[in-house]
Amino acid sequence: MKREALVITAVLLLLAVVPAVQAEDLSKMRAILEKIDAQSRFDGVDFSALLTMIVEDPEEGIEKLVVRQFRRDDGERYLLLIQEPVTQRGQGYLLEGDNLWFYDPSSRQFAHTSLKETFQDSDVRNADFGSSSYASSYEIEGYGEDVLGSFETYIMDLKAVDDTVPFPYARIWVTKDTNLVLKAEEYSLTRRLMRSALFPKYAKVGEAIIPVQMIFVDELVEGKKTQVTLSEISTAKIPDHVFTKAYLERVNR
Repeated sequence: MKREALVITAVLLLLAVVPAVQAEDLSKMRAILEKIDAQSRFDGVDFSALLTMIVEDPEEGIEKLVVRQFRRDDGERYLLLIQEPVTQRGQGYLLEGDNLWFYDPSSRQFAHTSLKETFQDSDVRNADFGSSSYASSYEIEGYGEDVLGSFETYIMDLKAVDDTVPFPYARIWVTKDTNLVLKAEEYSLTRRLMRSALFPKYAKVGEAIIPVQMIFVDELVEGKKTQVTLSEISTAKIPDHVFTKAYLERVNR
C-alpha cells in the first residue's frame, strides 16, 4: 500500500508540473508575438517608402502598381498614393485610427472602406500596410518547432480575438534567433487556407526591422500572387497635413 501511495503521489506531481510547463511555454510564445510587433513599429518617427507591386493573375495577366506610402504608427495612420498605372494615378487611401477612406480624384469623393478588403484587386489586404498587431489581435491555439529552409523556427497557430483582422485564423513561422516572420498561412472561419505569405527579405530601418520583399499567394485561385518590393525608404519627419483628407484632395489637383 505504501508503494502504491508513492506511485500515486508521483503521478499527481507530474500532472501538476505539465500544465505549469505548458503555461511557461505559452508565455514564451506570447512574448515572441510582442517582440514581432514591437520591432516592426516606428515609434516616435515616421516612415515612407515607394512600393512596387507586381500582380500576377492567370486570367488578367500581369499588372504593375506603384504606390507611395506614408506611415505614422503613433495614432495608427497611413496614407497611400497610387502612382501607376496612369489610369489609377491619384487614387489614395487614408487611415485614421479605425477609419479607412478611399479617395477617387475623378469623382472627388471619399468612400469608407475596410482594412480587411483587398488592395486594388491584388493579393494584398489594406491591413498589410499598417503596423503588426499579432499580440493584440490573436491568441495562441498551439505551437511547435520546424525548420524552414536553413532557419530554425517556431510555428504558432493563432486565433483572432476580434473581427478587425482580415483572417480569423493564422499559422506563422518565426525565426528562433531574430523573431522574424518568414511565412504565414491565413485561414477562413471554416479553417480553409485562403492566403499564404512569404517574407524572404528584411531590412533594419532606424530602430525597426521590416520586410522589404513580400510575396502574397492566393490559395483559392491557382497561379494568382502579388509580389511587393519596397524602395526609397525613409524615416524623415512627415508634415502633419499629409495625413488628412485635404491633402489627398489637394495633391491630386
